[in-house]
Amino acid sequence: MQELHDAPLAPLTTLRIGGPAGRLVTATTDDEVVAVVRAADQAGEPLLVLGGGSNLVIGDAGFPGTVLRIATKGFALDGTTLELAAGEVWSDAVDTAVLEHGLAGIEFLAGIPGSAGATPVQNVGAYGQEVSQTITEVVAYDRRAGETVTVSAEDCAFAYRHSRFKAEPDRWVVLRVRFALEDADGMSTPVRYAEAARTMGVGPGERVELRAAREAVLKLRSGKGMVLDPEDHDTWSAGSFFTNPILTEAEHAAFLARVAERLGADVQAPAYEAGAGHKKTSAAWLIDKAGFTKGYGAGPARLSTKHTLALTNRGTATAADLLALAREIQTGVADAFGVTLVNEPVMVGVSL
Repeated sequence: MQELHDAPLAPLTTLRIGGPAGRLVTATTDDEVVAVVRAADQAGEPLLVLGGGSNLVIGDAGFPGTVLRIATKGFALDGTTLELAAGEVWSDAVDTAVLEHGLAGIEFLAGIPGSAGATPVQNVGAYGQEVSQTITEVVAYDRRAGETVTVSAEDCAFAYRHSRFKAEPDRWVVLRVRFALEDADGMSTPVRYAEAARTMGVGPGERVELRAAREAVLKLRSGKGMVLDPEDHDTWSAGSFFTNPILTEAEHAAFLARVAERLGADVQAPAYEAGAGHKKTSAAWLIDKAGFTKGYGAGPARLSTKHTLALTNRGTATAADLLALAREIQTGVADAFGVTLVNEPVMVGVSL
């Protein structure tokens, strides 16, 4: 277990933004993770749990307490049941499951940065897959009870980019995640996302060769600057900065009226079913139609040149720079369409 003081946090995030930690502890076993959490809780010390740093905006003042960096390792496969330690690199785990073992269920989540332990917190998803579709159990340390518990998928309260772990961030520390994957004779799960289906030349609901699904997703993500590349500032981001808005029927009707007023009655806004009485629309579409096009911005924080949903650090941006841009976009979309965008990354020491 490594301990550093006044340690820079920016290099540990994909945005490369944020001030220092009062104390940075890197834990490589579950027991070390639990020991650090217990010690911080007993001392009444602020604690920040850090994985891959891919869904995080840390303020310029940093974090005054203990930052626990989870670096545990473990990829254990029993038939089609996969257990990952929280510190496993998610994209590496997907590649191993697909390329070495030919298992389906997470292939459309290839190339997503971050750690395995973060996936149930955010209910990570892309291209028609979410981890909630395959997670069976999450082993976590319950800070309130002071014990390690196993949480069933049913008790994880998964929803769109949400879970009980996200709802109670100061209670849970994920240690291990268990998945039920599928041996489909080298084929993917049914393709659910229209863009992915078009890219692979199939219809929704069809299966494709497993490796081809992974390659198609990586190609799509790369084209949007969503696969990490230290030489490409479009990837110096936290991924999608805003969640896709979910609107009630009344909110959706008011939104469509604003769209017709601003863009014309013949313009059709994206709309997807999101449960009884709700519609989901596209945050990227809203941002673009509100006038914030790819590459928007004049300072060190700008929209990606590849995707309007990613706010990027062009090399010298601060958290203040990034949040100023986020607020400008949030206000512009609200003014244009009456929809308030909600940030997807976790905010540490800052807020929109």
